[in-house]
Formats: sequence, structure tokens, C-alpha cells
Amino acid sequence: MAPARRIRIGIDTGGTFTDVVAFDEDSGEVVTTKTPSTPANPADGFMAGIDKVLGLLGLDRLERQAQGEAISAVSHGTTVATNQLLEGKVAALGYITTEGYEAMLEIARQSVPDGYGNSYFWVKPPRIVPRDLVKAVGGRLDFTGSEIRPFDEVGARAVARWFRARGIDTLGVCFLHSYADPRHEQRMRDILLEEHPDAVVSISSDVLREYREYERAMTTLVDAAVKPNLSRYVGTITRRLAEYGGRPIPFYVMKSNGGVLSAREVVHQPITTVLSGPAAGALGAALIARVAGFDRVLTSDGGGTSTDVSVVIDGEPTLTTEGSVGAYPSKIPMIDVVTVGAGGGSIAWLSPEGTLKVGPRSAGADPGPLCYGRGGQEVTVTDAHVVLGRIPPHLLGGEIPLDVKAARAGIAVLAERLGMSPAACATGILEISAWNQANALRQVTVKRGLDVRDFTLTTFGGSGSLLLCRLMDVLGLPRVLVPPNPGNVSAYGLLTVDVRNDYVQTHVVAHAEVSLVDLAAVVGDLLARAQEALAAEGFLPSQQRFQRSADLRYVGQAFEVRVPLPDGELSAALVDGVAAAFHEQHRLLYGYDFRADPRQQVEWVNVRVSGIGPITRPEIRAADVGPPEPPGEATRRPVCFEAAEGYVEAAVLQRADLRPGHRIEGPAIIEEFGSTVPLHPGFSARVDEFANLIVTRSG
Repeated sequence: MAPARRIRIGIDTGGTFTDVVAFDEDSGEVVTTKTPSTPANPADGFMAGIDKVLGLLGLDRLERQAQGEAISAVSHGTTVATNQLLEGKVAALGYITTEGYEAMLEIARQSVPDGYGNSYFWVKPPRIVPRDLVKAVGGRLDFTGSEIRPFDEVGARAVARWFRARGIDTLGVCFLHSYADPRHEQRMRDILLEEHPDAVVSISSDVLREYREYERAMTTLVDAAVKPNLSRYVGTITRRLAEYGGRPIPFYVMKSNGGVLSAREVVHQPITTVLSGPAAGALGAALIARVAGFDRVLTSDGGGTSTDVSVVIDGEPTLTTEGSVGAYPSKIPMIDVVTVGAGGGSIAWLSPEGTLKVGPRSAGADPGPLCYGRGGQEVTVTDAHVVLGRIPPHLLGGEIPLDVKAARAGIAVLAERLGMSPAACATGILEISAWNQANALRQVTVKRGLDVRDFTLTTFGGSGSLLLCRLMDVLGLPRVLVPPNPGNVSAYGLLTVDVRNDYVQTHVVAHAEVSLVDLAAVVGDLLARAQEALAAEGFLPSQQRFQRSADLRYVGQAFEVRVPLPDGELSAALVDGVAAAFHEQHRLLYGYDFRADPRQQVEWVNVRVSGIGPITRPEIRAADVGPPEPPGEATRRPVCFEAAEGYVEAAVLQRADLRPGHRIEGPAIIEEFGSTVPLHPGFSARVDEFANLIVTRSG
């Protein structure tokens, strides 16, 4: 009897398609596929993807139990939490805070969003918790964690009963200075469990041990808000996987920080999944680009609803704790991703002034674009592409036929309203979408002191590569890398990430007054928490890795800069080295530093430890390199790249026929399962040794 295979599967659920990658841990074989997403019940699309990819591996001939036994683990990127927040679907939520601070959410921050000349024209959005569902409890700690007033247990029980009587079952607790000592919050949670046992509770000392009460409160409340939905979803997937294989199948969920966590643990920290899908794509693209020899990379993940962009330097995506999802700020560590509503399903519409706009509304997977033939009534970016001939009249290698006539009719109606030709209307839609994506790429580079022209753009996702030539023109990019199977890079990324947990502790002290004993105690506590979490995930001490960092600032600043805290015993020399690294990083970010000015003192604010449990990654292997044979004979079809020049005959090549060393000159269309690359006149593409397409300007 042949030994059972060990198949690890990555599944990324998007708004339109569910992407699936399977990795045979013994042979190294990697298989990719897609299946339509099922928004009404995402678990259906998830399980359909597993069925399909196992079939491609030849396991469909086995009984269901044998198929399940072959699955060693499943990693998943989910948008359940993201979509709930973006759509503002936050159910009744209660907030418990320190007596005297009930108005903190209403006061919030004084900053006004970009686009408003002054605060007179801006109206604060509704708070995540309305004022009537905020209750306070007596008791007070100072910033060191010392108790000023004892915790009011009688008042706490009254608050718990008040929420229970009104049926408010989701609660967030954030007491002043609980980052320094969690005992009051922990007692509040115990009382809630006694008096209101049905309540779902998040406490800030578990979610974020970091100062700044407003951000800590908001992060805690978002954690509480998404916990019921995410718990149900993860529970459903876990149960269906167990039914599928006749045994519990190890199931991991992607986190926003670039790691994964077991499903049983992630339900206790759901806020860590809010950028689950985009994080996987950035990591997968970072690995592919680094192997190809590029260390300064922009990633652009184009899907059906949106495009996610990020920066990768030396193989590592940039992390931030200043992120937000929709209207809600979040201080948890996450890969720095900017999302713009510019995907294949983005809707083209006319403003009241009669100008053409594209996005952020999307037709999604159902009903989808006009060309899907599912009852869609509005023109989308995908409709423009198919009318111009830039994508084939079908998707997924012919599995999903497209109704080109319906798309052409919709474009014609919109063009007539604009007083232009259908070709000009369609190219105008794509031009607006390209500029929307370009602005997002500028946001993660130019606005952060980086020159976009120093980077290689890596495009992936189903729609990510469709506008790459225009992005090169608009941004002055030197080249674009398109990986093999670009529509599945996010799912592939799920197989490349380690188990990871992040821990933070606020520790405010002037650099000149840093106590090595106190600092060692803080680092030791964080390290112990990280070790405990990794042990619970099954990692032996010899397998565990740790990364230390610290947030520093100049005294008086309201923001910090994160720098590494090197491994090894804490010493005066090591601590001084951290301060020196802060000066250097501050200069890189802001163009100046105060290292030569003794009046400007450095201050430590937060200490961080990340615990990492390494996993086996799929190896990116070089393709067989030899004298490339000419690619198979290309078919041709009329394609419009510029409305003024009309349709031109363009070669249509199948990417599967291309080999390392092949070079293609535009105009051409390169098609593969799940993605298409339109190569405009004046551009060329070569295939590198890893089967990536490297697109540059001709000559």
C-alpha cells in the first residue's frame, strides 16, 4: 500500500473567486486552481475549492476519507472581519470604561480626514458605540499600574446586569492605564461571565497593552464587534473540514501581521484577521520577487472588488500599527496595505455633474459585470476590458463564458450619455481605474519619502496585471514582474507564512534614564507570553524564533518610530545602538534627525516581541533552462489599446507555451488560467528562469 500523501492547502476567499493552491510536502509539486466564491455562504466555495484541487492532484479517485487523510493542513485568508467593518455592519455593541471617561469615544481625535479644507465642513461619523450604550465603573489606576481607587465591584455588577437586561451581548472593556496592570479589567470580565454569561467580551489588556486610550478602546471594540461573526465562520469551516476527512484537519487562519494562527486560537483575537487576505498576497509576492532578484518591490493585488498595494524592502513587507479598516482605527500590527476600490467589478457611473467615475462600488460576484450574464445592470471595468478585446470572451480557461454582446450594449449606452464613441468610453473607464491604482501606489511610496521609480512592481490577482503598461507610463516604473499563476499568489502566500504572535508593552522612559533591569523584565514578560503561545501551537523550544523591537521618539513628539531591538543580553551598548538606529530611521522617514542636538532627548515608548514558529515553505524552482524553442503559433484578435488608433491585430499567446528566454513584443495578449496580460505597443516581456514575466519598455 502506497504511503499517504501529505498535502498542504492554501485558500484565499475573494469577492469574486476563491483561489486555491495545494503543495505536496513530499514531492514539492504545487497545483493551483480557482472556483467561484459563494457570498451567501463562503464555506461552500471553500469546500468546493478543496474538492477541485484534490481532483487536479488525482486524489478524486480515492474515497472521501482517504482524501481527507491526505490533507496535512489548510491555511485560509478570509475577508469576513474586513467586509463586516467596511460595510459598517456592527451589531449592538456595549462599552465599559473608567468612571469619568464616558465621552471618550465622542471626543475621539481632533484630526480631520484629507479632502476637507477645515472642520466646519466635516461631520464626525457615528461612533462605533452610541453614547447611550456606554457605561462606567469606578476604580482607577495610574500610568505605572498603581491603584489610586479600588475597583467598584458593586457598580460592576450593576453594569453587567444593565447590559443583560437590554440584550446587549457583545461588550468591550477598556479601563484607564490597564496596559500597565490588567487586574481591574480581568475582574470586570469575571463579573460579566457571572452576571451575563451569554456575553462576548473583549478586554483591552488582552487585545492591546499599549497606551493612548482612544486607539486602545477602538481596537478593543472592533475586536469585540467581529468576534461573533468570525467565530461562527471559523467554527463552520472547522466542522466541515472534520466531516470531510473524518478527523480534525489542522486549520490555520492568516493574520494581518504576516503570520498564521490556528483556528482554535484566532477566535480569541479576531481583530488580528482584519487584513487577512491582502497580507497573504503581499507575502507571497515578496517571496517570488526576492527569489527573482528584486529587493525593492511594490505589490499590486487586483481582485474583483478592490486593489491592494504595499511596499516590500529587502524581502519584508512594511508593517504598521497606524492602520484602519473603513472608519475604524486599529493599533494591532499589520502589513501596511492601502486598498482602493479599483477591481474588475468596479462600476462605471456618472456623477451629478455628468463626469465619468469608476468605483468604489462593485458588482461583486453576484450579479457581477454585465458580461457575466447573471442580471447585472451596470457597466464595470471587466466589461470595458472584454469590449476592447484585452481579455478573452471567457474566464478560467473557458469554464465561465462571457456575454460580450451584453457588455458592448452597456458600454454603448454609457458612451452615448457621455457623447463619445464606445471605444473612447471603454478606454476612459480603464484610464480612470489605472489612475486610481497609481494614486494608491503613490500613497505607499511618495507620501512616505520613497521614490516609486526605484521599485519593481509585482502584479497579481485576477485583474492585477490588466493595466500594468499604463501604470508603468503613469508612474515611470522601470519594470513589472508578473508571477506564474498570478491569480493565485494570495493563496500561495498562505503556504509561505509562519505561525506568528505579536506582543507589546508600553514602557515610557527617557533614553538617558533607561534601567537595564526594568527593560529586561519587560522583555522577559513578553518573551514568556510568546513562548507559551508557540508551545500551545506545538512548537518545541528549539523551533521557536523571536524578534524584538522598540518604539522610540523625541521627547514632545506624538508619534513613534519602530526600530529593531537586537538579540542578546541587554547592555548599555545595545541600548545605545537602538537609539542610534532610531536617529537613522527618523532621518530616512522625515529627512532630519537630532542626534547632534543634546537638547532633543530620545524617549522609549513601547517594547515589542514577536514569537515565530517556522513552517516548511514550497520551494520556488528554476525552470529547465536551455535554448528556448519558438513559442507555439499565436492566434490573433483585434484589440483596442488607444481609442484614437482603433482596433489593431494583436498576437494572442498562451503563457503555458512560453519558456525561459522567450521574448514577446507588443501589441500582444498573454493568457493563462485565471489571468491575462495585455502587452501594449512599445512594451516587451521576457520570461526569466523562474517563469516570471518581466515587462519593460521596448528598446
